[in-house]
Amino acid sequence: MGRSPRRDLLAGLTVAVVALPLALGFGVSSGLGAEAGLATAVVAGALAALFGGSNLQVSGPTGAMTVVLVPIVAQYGPGGVLTVGFMAGVLLIGLALLRAGQYVRYVPAPVVEGFTLGIACVIGLQQIPNALGVAKPEGEKVLLVAWRALVDFVAFPNWTAIGFSLSVAAVMLVGARWKPTVPFSIVAVTAATVVAKLFHLDAAAPIGNLPSGLPAPSLAFLDVSALGSLLAPAVAVAALAALESLLSATVADGMTVGQKHDPDKELFGQGIANLAAPLLGGVPSTAAIARTAVNVRTGASSRLAALTHAAVLAVIVFAAAPLVSEIPLAALAGVLLATAIRMVEVGSLRAMVKATRADAVVLVLTAAATLVLDLVYAVIIGLVVAGALALKAVAGQARMEQVDFRPDLPGEHSDEEHALLAEHIVAYRIDGPLFFAGAHRFLLELSEVADVKVVILRMSRVTALDATGALVLKDAVEKLNRRGIAVLASGIRPGQRQALDAVGALDLLRPEGRDYATTPEAIAGARKHLEQAGLLAGIRHRPHRTRKAAR
Repeated sequence: MGRSPRRDLLAGLTVAVVALPLALGFGVSSGLGAEAGLATAVVAGALAALFGGSNLQVSGPTGAMTVVLVPIVAQYGPGGVLTVGFMAGVLLIGLALLRAGQYVRYVPAPVVEGFTLGIACVIGLQQIPNALGVAKPEGEKVLLVAWRALVDFVAFPNWTAIGFSLSVAAVMLVGARWKPTVPFSIVAVTAATVVAKLFHLDAAAPIGNLPSGLPAPSLAFLDVSALGSLLAPAVAVAALAALESLLSATVADGMTVGQKHDPDKELFGQGIANLAAPLLGGVPSTAAIARTAVNVRTGASSRLAALTHAAVLAVIVFAAAPLVSEIPLAALAGVLLATAIRMVEVGSLRAMVKATRADAVVLVLTAAATLVLDLVYAVIIGLVVAGALALKAVAGQARMEQVDFRPDLPGEHSDEEHALLAEHIVAYRIDGPLFFAGAHRFLLELSEVADVKVVILRMSRVTALDATGALVLKDAVEKLNRRGIAVLASGIRPGQRQALDAVGALDLLRPEGRDYATTPEAIAGARKHLEQAGLLAGIRHRPHRTRKAAR
């Protein structure tokens, strides 16, 4: 099934060991209990691996999803959460059928890098209470919880717990450099468990009792009358599941060579997983970047690893709960601390920061928002800032400059004749986009035109024109017309013509035939206008030679 089944099996086993306490914890914190977390990890983990679009993705309950679920439990109860998960599954399948997953490719690299850095920090900070051997303090913000845990540790130090967590992390980090193929996480966790039991180290708190099975499939939770009121929470859950899963898959691709996920298929897999998990009492699921990172770092190369993770958890639920319950939480905290450290690609971050100032700003803001706020807000902030900076950069590329129209003059003219024409005609070439981000600059430039009778706007190089750009152009033409300056245009493209026509800008050009296909035709029209005004009586008409029309 994979290129290296043995490594995939070991990776799946490692991920299962890491995922177990997370599944239990997220189930409890969501309000549905540890059993709900385990059901999600087993059912959603297997189905998302089978039907999803990534070979490396590991799915299950996540901390980000738990934050969304807590208020839903408070308002609608456990049945409301199960219904929301089921509805979110339907929405995710709909997004997959609409091929919406492809749009995640437009998420800029600094946003993805900032998201990854922020997640690594969150994962690390989440492990502080277990790593220090203190009870998890109250609070929702990870920074505040970590600080309170540190204060509690200073008051009552637990050197056994911190010794376990730092030792496991050190073994993993050093071992990965020494022999990357060896699953040092399993070695370290097993060693920590044996030491804790042999020396009766009660200070190293174990996982504790586990539930002994999964509930029977049921749709009893579904209340059709409540579907309308639960639609908004379901949309939020589906949006988070889609966003976190696709960004996690993108991050996983970046951590490997030769792996590439199918975003639409990934949405479909997450939809199937969220349809099935509530039937067994599971909470809504998404791809878990921490478990995915463990999966990649321990050598996974195919879906076999994620399926193994789900299968191992299923076995644990039914058969091996007493054994796994003895694993010290501090040892598992060490596994995730090492994983968080290894998620941070220093070289990639350094390159992104050095690329441009805008990239550095987007990366830092996204990472900070991920740490201080949550994943959805972080990505939204990153996208908005990146989009604003990109618009500013694109708008700065647009320019308008006066050009010599001598090469485009129809026929032959002497220097004296050209000088006379130049006294009354000025030509401007507009290059680049003319849209809301920078259009008003052109209005100011055009309004300053003086001492001429005709302005020719050469628009064949305008790459984009929106309604704002069209309105600004219309305003400029109106101002020039009020000063007695006729405005002609050449090279307007069909799409641009539609925008100009919609705001009435073409009406200012058409009455006298001032909209021309080519610049030579516009110059001929300008000369005709001047002759009718009696300003070119001194120029003798000459037969025009055929010239290649230039836009």
